[in-house]
Amino acid sequence: MTTPRFQFRARRARAGVLVLLMGFVALQGLHSTEFPPSMDYETAREAPQHSNETPMWTNAPGFSRDVFTFVRVRYKAKEKNLTNFFWVGQKRFQIDFPDSDLNLSYRLQQMTAIKVNPEGRVLRITDPELFRYPWIYMVEPGDLELTAAEVPILRRYLLNGGFLMCDDFWGQAEWDNLAEEMKKVFPDREFIELPMEHPIFHCVFDLNVEKNKLQCPNVRYGEDSQNDPLHRTYEPDLARRTWDRPDAVDMHVRALHDANGRIMVLATHNTDNGDGWEREGEYQYYFREFSEKRAFPLGINIIFYAMTH
Repeated sequence: MTTPRFQFRARRARAGVLVLLMGFVALQGLHSTEFPPSMDYETAREAPQHSNETPMWTNAPGFSRDVFTFVRVRYKAKEKNLTNFFWVGQKRFQIDFPDSDLNLSYRLQQMTAIKVNPEGRVLRITDPELFRYPWIYMVEPGDLELTAAEVPILRRYLLNGGFLMCDDFWGQAEWDNLAEEMKKVFPDREFIELPMEHPIFHCVFDLNVEKNKLQCPNVRYGEDSQNDPLHRTYEPDLARRTWDRPDAVDMHVRALHDANGRIMVLATHNTDNGDGWEREGEYQYYFREFSEKRAFPLGINIIFYAMTH
């Protein structure tokens, strides 16, 4: 039986927005990070979900390849545990999996006219199937280590029109690690901070807010932040913060561009969109304040922009 989900209220948006009319269930107790029993899933749908079950949907017969697919990248971690508070080792690429992948895919096909693969995929950069998919996702790349074999493949993928989203990494040390690894791929290119006037913030949902108002905390800090009605992003009281650590107060959205100005890599730093997607059906407050207002609108905008530019 499918678990009821929170209602996603339609906001000012474009591209055929639909209204989701469903109930909600409130679960008790904050979940810790959980991992599927295996590291070798080919799709998100085959992995057991640890949050609420994501509904299944179908696409028209004969169009199975003509859909958007959420592709999670399986990568090698340095296992330095740079600034994280728990040890995850080589399972780092599975943070929020499979729930975040399935939930964002579900919301994308509900809230836009994009047809979406209900299964998702998990691929290594060296997988020959990588070039079938124009959008790929890395979670917690603050501990990423690109191998010598992966670097030229990723460079070719991105220069040929691919789009990489990096998400859920916090603080200066984790940023420095991602920047260092991307220098292996593009030694002559620098990340550029995207201003809020950039069309990526307005292409579906019109996100006319300051960037820190899009910061999505993990579910524990998000639930705690309801004690502060302003949801301040900088507050010494741990019960009022939406950031993970003192050097991660400000959210950043930075991009690497190709020679024609197309975004190849988008890094959402000092924010946890993955938790916003993963935990959407667990806590009503977290859903209303962070999943609905921040993580889903930004994620949908990013995918829509990537698929149309």
